[in-house]
Amino acid sequence: MVKDWVPTAGDVIWVDLNPTVGHEQAGKRPALVLSPSSYNEKTSLLIACAMTTEVKGYPFEVPMPDGAVVLADQVKCLDWRFRNAQPKDVAPTEVLHRVKVVLGTLLQI
Repeated sequence: MVKDWVPTAGDVIWVDLNPTVGHEQAGKRPALVLSPSSYNEKTSLLIACAMTTEVKGYPFEVPMPDGAVVLADQVKCLDWRFRNAQPKDVAPTEVLHRVKVVLGTLLQI
């Protein structure tokens, strides 16, 4: 892990999502961080959406420029230190905004 690095909203991270059950995304994969660094640093937790390159055209998929999609309906609260999260990239601002809009629609907030 990068020393002194704290994930923040908009970061794309590598994180191990195991253990999982049912239809949840599993294994080491990229995820888009939704929560701010102030929360993430203080709690060692973060809120993120899993990502995949297997695009299926579901309404809750938000496309990334590289062809992957953020699964806005696959929201997780993760202990990023315990799960050895590592920085991968930073999502464009419009992708983060779109994920929040789609998630808000899903949650009716």
